[in-house]
Amino acid sequence: MHFSVPDTQELCVDAPNGGGGGGLVTGPTYTVYNIYINGNYHCKLRYKQLHEFYEQLRRRCADAALPPFPPKRLLPLTNSQLETRRAALEHYLQIIGQDVRIARLPFLQQFLQRAQLETALAESTVSTDSEEQQLEIEVYTKAAGAQLLVNCHVQQNTSALLQTVCRALKLPPELQQFFCLYLMRKLPSVSGEPTPTVLLLRRLMDFESPYITRLHAQPCQLLLRTSYWNSGWDAKLLGNSVAVNLLYNQTVADVAREWIICTPELGHQLHSLQMQARSLQYLELARQLPSYGCLQFAAAHVDYPENDTTALVSIGNKELSLRTARGAKIYETKFRVTRMRCWRVSAMHNTLESRDQPSQLQLAFEYLMSKQTLRWITITSSQAMLMSVCLQAMVDELLHQTAGDGNSDDELERNGRAVSTSASSESTSSTPSSASSTSTSYMSNFTAANTSASTTPPVKFLAQRLTPTSKQQHKLTTSRTFAAVFFRNDSSNASEVASSVRNEAFEGIGDDDL
Repeated sequence: MHFSVPDTQELCVDAPNGGGGGGLVTGPTYTVYNIYINGNYHCKLRYKQLHEFYEQLRRRCADAALPPFPPKRLLPLTNSQLETRRAALEHYLQIIGQDVRIARLPFLQQFLQRAQLETALAESTVSTDSEEQQLEIEVYTKAAGAQLLVNCHVQQNTSALLQTVCRALKLPPELQQFFCLYLMRKLPSVSGEPTPTVLLLRRLMDFESPYITRLHAQPCQLLLRTSYWNSGWDAKLLGNSVAVNLLYNQTVADVAREWIICTPELGHQLHSLQMQARSLQYLELARQLPSYGCLQFAAAHVDYPENDTTALVSIGNKELSLRTARGAKIYETKFRVTRMRCWRVSAMHNTLESRDQPSQLQLAFEYLMSKQTLRWITITSSQAMLMSVCLQAMVDELLHQTAGDGNSDDELERNGRAVSTSASSESTSSTPSSASSTSTSYMSNFTAANTSASTTPPVKFLAQRLTPTSKQQHKLTTSRTFAAVFFRNDSSNASEVASSVRNEAFEGIGDDDL
């Protein structure tokens, strides 16, 4: 969970609903802090609300080492003191948001959801907290997608809405955990493309109301998709006809929009199976493709293999992949998540007008290119925060498997995933650390430059994978996964801002991951 508090507002005490507008403020005022979560505006909170939250959290987590909270002051704050408090509140929220134990507390989820609802009421985004609305959810009950209309209350959180959707689809409750809701936007079809481009904006979380969140991001739609990263979990869905139909049509849609890449020969085979309505055989063949189970993102600017490169980004199969065009060929470079020492997201918030769509959103990760050689790779994209959330979810799955909290990779393989052996004849695939990489021109220049110029000390790794005791398991699953985010309302020095916070994504990478 990524928090930021980029700025504050002065609201009038006597104005209706707390004086939310943008007009001239007259009379007694109070300060509110604009809270962003995962890169998106979430709510406004006063200091006393945050302090009360801190006191309740302290009582609930008596054994946890909580960060210090900005102290109260008796006299009104000067502008300088207000800025100091804003930065301290931001730092406090960032720390607790990166603690998995705290982030998963129902108390925190409910506090944030209530804060979003109260802000929406104060801003007249919704009229009452009991308001009932209809929402359209796009579901893959057919290949082109279909619209499902459901009733929801504005205070319903994401899990409640997901339960309503699954109930309407007649999906068994025990399979609900394998699906989630995304906020997405359909872009106009480019000439020659069979299906409209889908831009995933974010994955909806339990601390928010999908109805209110959607209002802030118009025009957009809600989309039901599978929620897991290890495609071996497909086996859990194959015993239910509704789940199989959703998975099959999602796969057909991903193939049609080229999120799943295949050769022309395999494309013809898939099309033939689709025409014959052989869904299980279609899935079996599609699962052999390297990009199956990946999320595709829009074109982004990256600094790899050189600055100002345009690349298509995909995340899945324990990797982040960059596809770049070089002449008539497409080069694909894969970065394994187990070799990302850490990552961060940075953005610039310049004005309140841009609060819903922050500019210059960047994801940067520090990657182990070879032993004792680390390099920062930067991706500039409006979807950078979603990329970070996806990486975090993938790391969480890996750590749960390592700690023995889930099915092992071997078991998942036995449950259904075929080994990926197919690749596009039009592309060249590479892993940055591989000696057998076919993109050697990329690596020769890059490695030489980093070997001579890098001053980053070697990274220390564990010599072997741990087989944790119950005590170690708790540590592995609660304190090893971090992703950093840093927001500022100051555009004077972007490079300094971007390097201010560096939290490790995870620890304990074994030598077998090198």
